[in-house]
Amino acid sequence: MTNLSEETMMFRVDNEKSDAAVIIETVYQSLKEKGYNPINQLVGYLLSGDPTYITSHNNARGLIRKLERDELLEELVKAYLADK
Repeated sequence: MTNLSEETMMFRVDNEKSDAAVIIETVYQSLKEKGYNPINQLVGYLLSGDPTYITSHNNARGLIRKLERDELLEELVKAYLADK
């Protein structure tokens, strides 16, 4: 008899956005509201890891630091390839 409690099950509802996607969108909007070029600022952050590229407006800097940069890059690549 198989013990079901020892098996790992994973599921994800495709219609829901990941935490990374929500954070990227929030940070993007915050940067835009403050008059920054969001693409340039996000690229600067992703390349350097320096949080000063991200505004503290709407807690954007705190939000983006909740995730590792590789998680953010993964989300961006998935979103880009989903459109292909």
